[in-house]
Amino acid sequence: MAEHPGNPEPAEPRARRLDLDPDTVERDLMKLVLTVVELLRQLMERQALRRVDEGDLSEDQEERIGLTLMLLDDRMTELRDRYGLRPEDLNLDLGPLGPLLPRE
Repeated sequence: MAEHPGNPEPAEPRARRLDLDPDTVERDLMKLVLTVVELLRQLMERQALRRVDEGDLSEDQEERIGLTLMLLDDRMTELRDRYGLRPEDLNLDLGPLGPLLPRE
């Protein structure tokens, strides 16, 4: 591979470059935002289940948390559909660390 003058590292192949296509910027940004929201949603869900199992919540609190998580899941589905994203599109591959989100 060719080296850039003054840069000891070889030039990166075209496939590794950041593609800033104006037509996909909004979708790519939404993908990133939804990935972070999905990670937080899953963490909140696990925390809620732990608290329910431990008996830390009243019936009213359990019902409100359950409703909130269902509404959030519905809204996430709507946004994924709007931007043509599948649930697996939000699971970033972290290389040797594996996927960002646990497989459900």
